[in-house]
Amino acid sequence: MSSDGNKKQFWKRNAAKVPGSIQHVYGAQHPPFDPLLHSDLMKAGNKPPPATPGKPKKATTFQEFESITSDAWDVGDDDDELLAMAAQNLNIEVVMETANKEEMAEEEEEDEEDEDADAQVEEGDAISPDVSFASLSSPFGDGRLVKSQSEAPIGSPRGERAALHRQRSLPHRPPVIPLVARMADQNTSGTPAMTEREASRLDKFKQLLAGPNTDLEELRKLSWSGIPRQVRPITWKLLSGYLPANAERRESVLQRKRQEYFGFIQQYYNSRNDENHQDTYRQIHIDIPRMSPESLVLQPKVTEIFERILFIWAIRHPASGYVQGINDLVTPFFVVYVFEYIEEEVENFDVSSLEEEALRNIEADSFWCMSKLLDGIQDNYTFAQPGIQRKVKALEELVSRIDESVHRHMQHYEVEYLQFAFRWMNNLLMRELPLRCTIRLWDTYQAEPEGFSHFHLYVCAAFLVKWRKEILEERDFQGLMILLQNLPTMHWGNEEVSVLLAEAYRLKFAFADAPNHYKR
Repeated sequence: MSSDGNKKQFWKRNAAKVPGSIQHVYGAQHPPFDPLLHSDLMKAGNKPPPATPGKPKKATTFQEFESITSDAWDVGDDDDELLAMAAQNLNIEVVMETANKEEMAEEEEEDEEDEDADAQVEEGDAISPDVSFASLSSPFGDGRLVKSQSEAPIGSPRGERAALHRQRSLPHRPPVIPLVARMADQNTSGTPAMTEREASRLDKFKQLLAGPNTDLEELRKLSWSGIPRQVRPITWKLLSGYLPANAERRESVLQRKRQEYFGFIQQYYNSRNDENHQDTYRQIHIDIPRMSPESLVLQPKVTEIFERILFIWAIRHPASGYVQGINDLVTPFFVVYVFEYIEEEVENFDVSSLEEEALRNIEADSFWCMSKLLDGIQDNYTFAQPGIQRKVKALEELVSRIDESVHRHMQHYEVEYLQFAFRWMNNLLMRELPLRCTIRLWDTYQAEPEGFSHFHLYVCAAFLVKWRKEILEERDFQGLMILLQNLPTMHWGNEEVSVLLAEAYRLKFAFADAPNHYKR
């Protein structure tokens, strides 16, 4: 690591490839390009000025911040270097702790009395160490707060021994987990054998959906804790307001809305190469390959579908037009509605093998449900994205009340919330969580009143505090930023998301008065 005087901020190296260097699409959502306001872009090669050693200069306007910060997109050739830095920074203590635990294990195996005592410890520690917020599994629990595991004294002998035995007792997770499905996450996708409890929940959904008029309030209560894969497509359509509660009207509504969408295609899609819209279409075409999962979106048929959905939405919403980040919001709907027609894991499935009618239905349904979502958060994507600015400010206020030590720690090292939480709000945590977790998260967002626009704030607060131990261990600006932009959630599943949501629900009622300006 170089000295402080020679240190450059990691996102300023190779600035042309850094996420923040992607410029806005100057279409319906932006004023005409003004050379006086953007003179730096007129220089040869659009190269930014050389980075100044030391701490980065604070942005004085949102536009300045937006042009320098790392946002929602990949960093290209810098990926390997950043991941290496993060691994060195984040994992050295884990390595040392593991070595110490192995040494302790060898000593314990030589002593039968210690083995007996440790077996009792293992038997008593049935709760996974990942469960660090609350013992709630739904908003209808008792609301008790359980002290976070990260707040326990570090280096506690009993804690180390218990953690070691939990590690031995838990099944080994494979190094590669399917992007959408895994055995422990039956509610997300795939069809592993269901437990008795899961089968019972599925029966409750089927009974509720089979009636002539679905009780949407009961459906929301049932959906809050997760929706079984088999009934997720119709449940999402009902909870989003795309389908009516009356069962007899659903088929006619679907036919009418699907025909209406493809009417928009015939009316508008040929204009994508017109002078007024070619920049918007070009930016959509550039952004789609950067999405996740790549194995899905890089299929030519899927790319075509996403391009049509995003372009038609932009044309029909000139107040915002297309803004980077909206493209990610198509994926969960598309994946869920593909599972209406297949049993396989989506990343290994050739979408073009589906019948044309099925593909048209998936495309139209994804468009309308994404539109319903964006109707509630459109100020996130209008000029200067004021909705995101308000939400990030509200998150800062909320965290200062929830965990003052974390808040003061970030203040001490001059980490601005906008530098990491902008992406959390812009992409609804989709870049922070695996797709399987996003789908589970959206089950609750669909069930929660104002889930995407308001409850998401408390999820972000709970998500930040989840990593308080790791945050407090970082002792410089660069280390904090690398951590916050590369949080270790690769192996998360339904259990971790359920704990996160339970804590967010608790925060919603415990600190509901915190972000007053956010509710306006």
